[in-house]
Amino acid sequence: MNYIPNILFAIALIAGIGYFAMNVKKLVRNIKLGKDVDVSDNKEQRWKNMTMIALGQSKMVKRPVAGILHVIVYVGFVIINIEVLEIIIDGLFGTHRALSSMGSLYGFLIGSFEVLAALVFVSVVVFWIRRNVIKLKRFWKAEMTSWPKNDGNIILYFEMVLMTLFLVMNATDVHFQDMQSGNVISQFIAPLFSGLSEASLHVIERSAWWLHILGILVFLNYLYFSKHLHILLAFPNTFYGRVKPKGQFDNLEAVTNEVKMMMDPNADSFAAPAEGAEDEVPAKFGASDVQDLNWVQLLNAYTCTECGRCTSECPANLTGKKLSPRKIMMDTRDRLEEVGKNIDANNGTFKDDGKQLLDDYITREELWACTSCNACVEACPVSIDPLSIIVDMRRYLVMEQSAAPVELNNMMTNIENNGAPWPYNQMDRLNWKDE
Repeated sequence: MNYIPNILFAIALIAGIGYFAMNVKKLVRNIKLGKDVDVSDNKEQRWKNMTMIALGQSKMVKRPVAGILHVIVYVGFVIINIEVLEIIIDGLFGTHRALSSMGSLYGFLIGSFEVLAALVFVSVVVFWIRRNVIKLKRFWKAEMTSWPKNDGNIILYFEMVLMTLFLVMNATDVHFQDMQSGNVISQFIAPLFSGLSEASLHVIERSAWWLHILGILVFLNYLYFSKHLHILLAFPNTFYGRVKPKGQFDNLEAVTNEVKMMMDPNADSFAAPAEGAEDEVPAKFGASDVQDLNWVQLLNAYTCTECGRCTSECPANLTGKKLSPRKIMMDTRDRLEEVGKNIDANNGTFKDDGKQLLDDYITREELWACTSCNACVEACPVSIDPLSIIVDMRRYLVMEQSAAPVELNNMMTNIENNGAPWPYNQMDRLNWKDE
């Protein structure tokens, strides 16, 4: 009978980690639906970006209030979860505070965890007030419907409960309190339970212990369905993020090769295609669905924190246009999830569902509202690039459907006929000097 708690703990641990691993496998599968792209260049710069942006939170603190609070939550949540190691040892082997033999070092560690837990709790409360009481505008945009809005609050509640359980667990642990080492915060909570018997304290301590570890396992598996997936993906996303200058666009290889051939005086444009080339399916120009995007762009979509910094900096959005870079990323992730579920439902193959990212999720009005200014890319705290998706989808509209806006078609016609975007003959360009 003494082994029943250990067995139950092992089952919960295996089930929690197993379900998480299954979802990670599905996540990797979905990301790999994207086209391959070479991101093996500039390794030194990529490691530096990951260290400074993901680990060092350098872009978060550009907005000091939210940035500093986020750093506290980030550091606190990561460091406090080191104690999960001790919980796992205790749960599997039936010990109690197995690492307490470390003496004063153990007291220092637990004391640090308690201080961080209190700071995390306060920071999360401030975040909740900013989101629900002050109602910062970027959290209440049109794309922040019931689920994205509720998801943000659910995460905050999770963190509040987990930090509270950690402190209650320590405050009701008679043995730990008797040590008088490490109970920096919990010693002030312990008097709340002073009228209870030792047996009752033990029940509360064990309940808090179980709820704490089960809550961590539930939270771990909630990540896949939540915007908090960036906890795991921020590191690879910043590593594989853009390292080229933000104003530099990628050229389509097929178009580049065509231009090179046109400019090569020795090229024979009437030459017969290479053997087997006629059987190849021509590559699509641009993107109309998630499978047309590259895997880094799909990784971007899963990494999006839905913080809205990109949208709050977007000049098109600020002037009342429908474009929201955050919505672009959210729509891409939603469509990718839909495609993934389609594959799961059809034994590993995608069955055409008559839908696509373009029009069914992202409208043409949104795409053409973009000024290509890169403000969203610069604002993102985890190196997400909404502009690259917008540009690829606009390429599809122009090169596959000839569906550019009238204003853009007129400009391209003028460039072709007059060598400039304006509808004036080249010979008349200097007429303004005579006025």
